[in-house]
Amino acid sequence: MTIFLRKTMRRNPNNAKNINQNGLFYYFIGYMMNSLRTKLVLPMVSLILCCHILSAQKPEVQLVTSGTNSSLRGLCVVNDNVIWVSGSNGTVGKSLNSGKKWNWMTVKGFENKEFRDIEAFDANTAIIMAVDSPAYILKTVDGGTTWKIVYENKTKGMFLDAIDFCDAANAIVVGDPINGKTFLAYSSDNGNTWTDFPDEKRPKVDSGEAFFAASGTNIRFFRDGSYYIVSGGTKSRMLTKSGISTLPMIQGKETMGANSIDIYDNGNPRKPGKKMVIVGGDFKAPNATTKNCFFTINGGKTWKTPATPPHGYRSCVEYLSPKDLIACGINGVDYSNDGGRNWKWISRESFNVCRIARNGSAFFLAGENGKIARVNWD
Repeated sequence: MTIFLRKTMRRNPNNAKNINQNGLFYYFIGYMMNSLRTKLVLPMVSLILCCHILSAQKPEVQLVTSGTNSSLRGLCVVNDNVIWVSGSNGTVGKSLNSGKKWNWMTVKGFENKEFRDIEAFDANTAIIMAVDSPAYILKTVDGGTTWKIVYENKTKGMFLDAIDFCDAANAIVVGDPINGKTFLAYSSDNGNTWTDFPDEKRPKVDSGEAFFAASGTNIRFFRDGSYYIVSGGTKSRMLTKSGISTLPMIQGKETMGANSIDIYDNGNPRKPGKKMVIVGGDFKAPNATTKNCFFTINGGKTWKTPATPPHGYRSCVEYLSPKDLIACGINGVDYSNDGGRNWKWISRESFNVCRIARNGSAFFLAGENGKIARVNWD
């Protein structure tokens, strides 16, 4: 049985290196924890320890492979060793040793399809999404040797954008509007079957409003049934089970708006947390920073503008901790260690998607020409 938790280990990699480099500090912390084991002291010591670790580290983007004839937009980091990617030309890739070696496969019969999102459970089980009409969702249980069609939709104009699982059984998929309403479908049996949302439960959208299939992260789903979707185009809004609200993102043209949302759930995917961040911009203006990122600490009631925004259009964003975030896009990768208030350019390499391990601490990125990188901490 696979334990499937969404970002259960939100910590930075290579902590052992920092422990070795800071022996006296950790000796003191250990002495305090052993000598003063009280309800008051232990939380204080733990807070000091975490702050020290995070402040001592700097992220570095390290390329691990490239050259495959595929634009990668789907990425799932199952744990510190197992990583799956998907992209154009029917391509799926898998690594079982933290990106050192890759097994590349082309899904038979889908050589001309784009798999813009992938969700994986372990080294053998994964689900991929082929975006346009007819739209497909496929599943493998033998490591990618064979794939079974678990969903097919031939509706005119169908275009799937992203999938999100809140646990091993329950998932949601979002697609561009059909007849003025957001397309949504769900699965409650590990992605083996999918059911379209009834018309009355599909959020209405405005003309020219749609969703970006840029990184598989424009929707987040939780066990309590709540979902959060961000849109773009002539309007950029956040669509939820309880209502719709306008976002302050740049909008007005089909290339503008929100591309990605992440919600810090405190390691508990049962319900959303209050900390959220959205990124996007205008993918036709990759260096523009105007209204390309906003964050909230009250669940989206109010949004705050970064003092130093990401350095251009960004297609994906992920929390590493309540304060640490990484965002990527056409012109590079940015890092924030203050909850999204200030962003630092840490790489000029182009990437489409970035994801943290669901159960672990590894952080990977993927992009054009089969390019995959991991983030190291020094």
